[in-house]
Amino acid sequence: MMYKDRLAIPGPTPLPPAVIAAATHPMVDERTADFARIFTRIIDGLRQVLGTAGDVLVFSSSTTGAFESAVQNLFSPGEKVLVVDNGAFGRRWVELCRAYGLETVVLDVAWGREPDPAAVEACLAADPHIVAAIVVHCETSTGVVTDLEAIGRATRSVLTIVDSASGVGGCDMQADAWGLDVVVGGSQKALMAPPGVSFVSVSERAWRRHAKARHLRYYFDWTITRDNLNQSIPRTPWTPAVGVLLQLSAALEQVLAEGMERRHRRHAELGRMARAGLRGLGLRLLTPEVERNGIVTAAFTPPGVSAHALVDAVVEHTGVQLTTGNGDLADQVVRIGHCGHADPLDLVTALAALETGLAALGAPVLPGSGVTPVVKLMAEQVDVAAGALTSTLPEPEESAA
Repeated sequence: MMYKDRLAIPGPTPLPPAVIAAATHPMVDERTADFARIFTRIIDGLRQVLGTAGDVLVFSSSTTGAFESAVQNLFSPGEKVLVVDNGAFGRRWVELCRAYGLETVVLDVAWGREPDPAAVEACLAADPHIVAAIVVHCETSTGVVTDLEAIGRATRSVLTIVDSASGVGGCDMQADAWGLDVVVGGSQKALMAPPGVSFVSVSERAWRRHAKARHLRYYFDWTITRDNLNQSIPRTPWTPAVGVLLQLSAALEQVLAEGMERRHRRHAELGRMARAGLRGLGLRLLTPEVERNGIVTAAFTPPGVSAHALVDAVVEHTGVQLTTGNGDLADQVVRIGHCGHADPLDLVTALAALETGLAALGAPVLPGSGVTPVVKLMAEQVDVAAGALTSTLPEPEESAA
């Protein structure tokens, strides 16, 4: 049997046709006014997605490169920061800060749990030497999406840095309104473009701290990057990933055409469907039943079933690529990504593939048990939409007797 290759992972994510087509655009000179207009549209689009009127700096790198730029540009060796560690990517920030000689206070949160804003505020109150708090928006290893509005209130006394690598473009984000000084994101997840472009939003308070930071930097120097952005022909200081930027421009056009409120609502519904399907398969969820959790959904494999073996069986028998967990849970957890260019039928396919993989490994599973809950929720949506349409139709006029 021939199967199509299908991605159902948190990132990179599937690309819309218009984004794929943008890759065929002939190469262009990135120092021209024509490309500057495209680049300016990208910056403006990212501002809308991030909810900021401030500066947005763009880099040609993985999102981890932009993480590193934040540490380089905001701190001096020996300064103290708080990192909220509630998963594999929170832990990456701990490693990064320590690699740059920062005194790193870690707030450990159990995997699968959302950070408690009160606990974050208490940590900051207990140590006046902490100058910044770092938190992950969507912890991709568990599917947990943090309430950033509440975190912003808890961290108002210090610089607030948010890792939104997978959240931006799929989850609500109001950087200015919520007091988020720096938000870091990338092109390849909910923004549904290829990997290779990352970005940071920078508040005025972050710029003031940047002016005092003494870490060495060059490629990721925010001052150089902003100076080039403010030229008559806006540009990056170094040769950018031109092709990826053209694709990101096409992706942002679709993101903004859909509308951010509608887009957030769609992702929340996909999360609800994914959780229902995984429960239907009899799997215990790692991702909590919270509406915000709409980017990736994680569940524990059945007892005795290796997550690595399950992911391998799924791709072998169906062509669908799922992914395992991270860290200590790597062989105990399977994850389904459903952000960006995703719809309910993508979940139907992923859950049917997961069921096939479980059956191939001898796990007891009732045929259709994962798909049926999703189809039921789809039918409910159709009923609601039909009811809304009926309620807006004019009453039929009575015929004259």
